[in-house]
Formats: sequence, C-alpha cells, structure tokens
Amino acid sequence: MEDYDKGFLYEFIKRIIDILGALVGLILLSPVFIITAIAIKLDSKGPVLFAQNRCGKDGKTFKMLKFRSMVVDAEKKLKELKDKNEMSGPVFKIKDDPRITRVGKFIRKTSIDELPQLINVLKGDMSLVGPRPPIDREVKEYTPYQMQRLLVKPGLTCYWQIGGRNNIDFDEWVELDLKYIRERNLWIDMKLIFKTFFVLFGDENAR
Repeated sequence: MEDYDKGFLYEFIKRIIDILGALVGLILLSPVFIITAIAIKLDSKGPVLFAQNRCGKDGKTFKMLKFRSMVVDAEKKLKELKDKNEMSGPVFKIKDDPRITRVGKFIRKTSIDELPQLINVLKGDMSLVGPRPPIDREVKEYTPYQMQRLLVKPGLTCYWQIGGRNNIDFDEWVELDLKYIRERNLWIDMKLIFKTFFVLFGDENAR
C-alpha cells in the first residue's frame, strides 16, 4: 500500500475543525435530534440509536452511531435478502429494503439518520470529511487495493456523498475515496463540507 501522509499541521488543523464543527452541529441540530428520537419511538419498537461495528483508520473497529431506521432484528434478516443485493462488491444495498421503518425511510432520504455520527467525530473515531467507514464483515472481502480506503480516518462525507451515492458502483466508490486520500487538503475538506449541505436534504440517491 502507498503512504499518503499529509503531515502533522494538516492533521492538527483538520482535528480542530472536526471538534468545532461537531460541537456546533450538535448544538444547532439538537431540536432535530429530539424530534427524530420521538418519531422513532412512536413509529416502532426498539432503541432510538443503532450502534454498528465499523472499520476506521488502519482497520481499527469502533461503534458507529446512527438513528435507527430499520426494525430491531434487521441484522438477522439480512441473510434472507443477500440474493437481492443491487450493489457491486462486498457492500449490500437494495432500493426497497423491507427492513426499513416508515420513519426510517424519511430520515434516510434526508440523511438525518447519519447525524449521531457527529458524536463519533467528537470522540475522534471519525472526521467530518473522509471515506465512509465500512462494516467490519465487508472489509474481510477487501482486496489489498481496496484496503487503502482505511489509510485515513473515515468521515461523514466525501466525494461519494456528493457524487451520486447509490448510483455509483463499489469499484468507482473506491476510486473516489483514493482520489480524496491522495489529493486531500484543507481547501478540499471545506469544499466537500459546503457541497454536502446542498445534497443533505432530499437527495434522490439517498437510501
């Protein structure tokens, strides 16, 4: 694997931006958190938050937080749906996933389900910008080339989020992530954060 180290100064400033951005986001979006939590509890049985094992930098696993958008036994039902996968590579995605709740469809469409990851950013598991953290079971199927996605801290947004998301196959997704890893700098990070706001709510590719 190649080494795409960008130096201490970049990583230090990026971490400061992450902390400030996560704090501001959590404060400003607190009403959305409260309303979403109430809606989830009223819509279906189960916890408000869903914690899933994801792989971070260098393959280190952590619990990534999301608002629960599926039924509580969604992981168990996954085996029954494997043959309906619409995504190439080790990633599983289908357009009309029967495991998704009514509220889940809305918070996925608007990407509200991803907002608790601001807590992961604050903790240092994730960054505001970086490749999306893959599920640990998916990483077991990665080739050495695909493993390069794990050379940097994962993020809330990257090229994949603003470039088509589920209309992009896995190989292209990997190439976009590696492009970011090679070229990343503070200007690109800020630009990706800014562009994400325009695709956050009502993105037709979100699911």
